[in-house]
Amino acid sequence: MISTVLVANRGEIACRVFRTCRELGIATVAVYSDADADALHVREADAAVRLPGAAPSETYLRGDLIVAAALAAGADAVHPGYGFLSENAGFARAVTEAGLRWIGPPPEAVEAMASKTRAKELLGIAPLDPAAVTAAELPVLVKAAAGGGGRGMRIVRELSELEGELKAASAEAESAFGDGEVFVEPYVEDGRHVEVQILADVHGTVWALGTRDCSLQRRHQKVIEEAPAPGLPAALVEELYGASVAAAKAVGYVGAGTVEFLVADGRAHFLEMNTRLQVEHPVTEAVHGVDLVALQLAVAEGRALPPEPPAARGHAVEARLYAEDPAAGWAPQTGRLHAFAVPGGGGVRTDPGPASVPGVRVDTGYASGDTVPVHYDAMLAKVVAHAPTRAEAVRKLAGVLERAVIHGPATNRDLLVASLRHEEFRDEGRLDTGFYDRNLDALTRPGEGGAAYAAVAAALAEACRNAGRFGGGWRNVRSRDETRTYEDGTADGTEVRYRPTRDGGFEVLAPEGVRAVSAAPDRVRLDVAGVVRDFAVAAYGDGTVHVGRHRLTPRPRFTDPRERTLPGSLLAPMPGTVVRLADGLAVGDRVEAGQPLLWLEAMKMEHRVTAPASGTLTALHAAPGRQVEVGALLAVVQTEDVPTAKASAEDVPTDDVPTEGVPTEAQEDPTA
Repeated sequence: MISTVLVANRGEIACRVFRTCRELGIATVAVYSDADADALHVREADAAVRLPGAAPSETYLRGDLIVAAALAAGADAVHPGYGFLSENAGFARAVTEAGLRWIGPPPEAVEAMASKTRAKELLGIAPLDPAAVTAAELPVLVKAAAGGGGRGMRIVRELSELEGELKAASAEAESAFGDGEVFVEPYVEDGRHVEVQILADVHGTVWALGTRDCSLQRRHQKVIEEAPAPGLPAALVEELYGASVAAAKAVGYVGAGTVEFLVADGRAHFLEMNTRLQVEHPVTEAVHGVDLVALQLAVAEGRALPPEPPAARGHAVEARLYAEDPAAGWAPQTGRLHAFAVPGGGGVRTDPGPASVPGVRVDTGYASGDTVPVHYDAMLAKVVAHAPTRAEAVRKLAGVLERAVIHGPATNRDLLVASLRHEEFRDEGRLDTGFYDRNLDALTRPGEGGAAYAAVAAALAEACRNAGRFGGGWRNVRSRDETRTYEDGTADGTEVRYRPTRDGGFEVLAPEGVRAVSAAPDRVRLDVAGVVRDFAVAAYGDGTVHVGRHRLTPRPRFTDPRERTLPGSLLAPMPGTVVRLADGLAVGDRVEAGQPLLWLEAMKMEHRVTAPASGTLTALHAAPGRQVEVGALLAVVQTEDVPTAKASAEDVPTDDVPTEGVPTEAQEDPTA
């Protein structure tokens, strides 16, 4: 039997595997990069081994170092998690050749399905010949043959763009996976992404353990998943089960895996088979009452599965909570999580905070005080709600997310809540992968009222803090009303005007219709149109103020004279690494609006930085391999109506950098 497991991964999946190991009495070993030295998965393991460096290529993608770590720590088995080396047949062989047990499918099965082109050939599906694609066959999808997470994936709608996108996708796939092979297939518009969880043992039993719907996606990466996939005809479900079991048996599959399909017009189109645990596996566990990691361990020990899988009970929905800004092209965010607590249980340890909710599970790799690094995927947690019906599960999950305490980088929390409550998502018959293409603007539009009242609470709490710090308060001779403006996601922010009163309170002058009931440095009660609401306020040294679920930034009272704007400047939207420049790009070149100039990799996402307007490239401070901080000047494009000006790294542009994010090396599923 297995006694000690090393998890060749990081973050929430490592913590999730450790939890099951602890329940089974199995010791655990973590590996960690320098950037993860104090990460939650390291703190939760019984032992940990350092992988020197920070980049995945130096650490979590170094199979030789991980095998050596397992041997040094006395582990007798390796669990790959998902992403990184989880679908690397060479790594699986290295593990077994070292005398360790591999908790995954045989290397031969990984090889058969790891290449999407070979998997399709195995099932009799031929990709398109790139040289023979016609305009009538558009749109098509260029896709990396190896890896996942949406990396090396491009939708092509114009035939003239195909050659360039093939080249770009190949370069990205080579960088992310060490394999530049790409292929072309028809792109099915707005279909449903449906998958089947399979589990197989060494004795020939293969389970089709229910369906999942993962249609809500951004950039081919999943955002919200659920089980079972709602509204599918029984005959189609049986077809999906049959195809999935046949695919598993065709390659002698053992362990947990997922077969993915695109469902459109009542037909199922095979996408690929993922030869590892999926990010969204908790919804299957909730509905079928199983622990897939425990079953993986049992299968790895040679034990037999029961002849039939457990029946499904109720419905489960999972939301991926990310440190990202959906309104800014899904830009990933970094920084310190000052406070992080989700009102759920059944997952890894979370900090004390909101009361736990029955039927809610939280899997996370973070706790309060942790820092979200720039090097890895930006997912903070997976939050799962299980209930007797789909409507109940969706309502419960939206409520839990809304009450979560998340103080630190911007997140997609509000988007998740709005998505779960959107009429298209509530109507299970309208699910498809085009959801965010149609609805993103509306879903990210700031709501009315709530942010403004939060700004009032922030201003009054700050006044209370200042009064305590400086001994101030109401003055007999008052020169003017106090004014404070907060950036709150609206175009102009919210201006708050108030004045202290003789009784130590405050009179709110703007926004209108708000009365201060009580105020303290960390809590403010406001009466809005006769309804009293309580606001918890937390201010941090990085300048952010969190009021309930609102994240506010005070606008400086006076403009810093050092902040000079150079028109046409392109600013790094986040810390990262310049991975490449446009071919032949040089100072003095003529560029067109929207033309890609360079690619910046940050938090496992590749962002295309484009020219903000047509003009001349007058400065280029980016070079491949250069590390840049947020706000660093990358380039300057001078338009014809702007006088010549010399750019420098000290110039701080105010124009947003046009970027288009595409995944690079995230810990995600291929269409996650």
